[in-house]
Amino acid sequence: MEGVLTPEIWIAVSEKTGIPELRRTTRDEPDYDKLMRYRLEILDRHGITLSHIQEVIGTLSPLPGALDFLNTLRSEVQVLILSDTFEQFAQPLLKHLGWPALFCHRLVVENDRIVGYKLRMPDQKRASVLALKGLNYRVIAGGDSFNDTSMLCAADHGFLFHAPDNVIQQFPQLPAVNDYPNFLRLIREKIV
Repeated sequence: MEGVLTPEIWIAVSEKTGIPELRRTTRDEPDYDKLMRYRLEILDRHGITLSHIQEVIGTLSPLPGALDFLNTLRSEVQVLILSDTFEQFAQPLLKHLGWPALFCHRLVVENDRIVGYKLRMPDQKRASVLALKGLNYRVIAGGDSFNDTSMLCAADHGFLFHAPDNVIQQFPQLPAVNDYPNFLRLIREKIV
């Protein structure tokens, strides 16, 4: 979701709070647990609460062209968003996107303090793709970060969308595209 359809939440929080360390995302750090422990330590050190983060998220809108892309795609195929975001972060963004189906994780919150997180399951994006394929669905997937690559490689067809050079270089087998019209074209070519 983030980086493909919506802005990166953690980058927006970094900009709002003036804490540059929060700019680090899965585009930079492939180990999600390491990244989240790092983020939680920074939030605790600076006293940033869930309410603060939700306030920032409330100001975000889909990326330019994302809603048209998503609506066009939904008129042609079923769309399921697999994300490493959290239920407590996603609601305002889902509303902007017309409430698409979303599989994601959950934060552990005590007195408005984020004290941990619960993964749906390890590598839930890949597991979801494999489960859908096990139900005899063909899966076409797109993503932009290291944490998307296992899903993209497990899909029948996986694409990098607006991915940074470091991800593209490490996964040259995944076609890369940088705009919604070409992304839609690539998807349509794979729909049978």
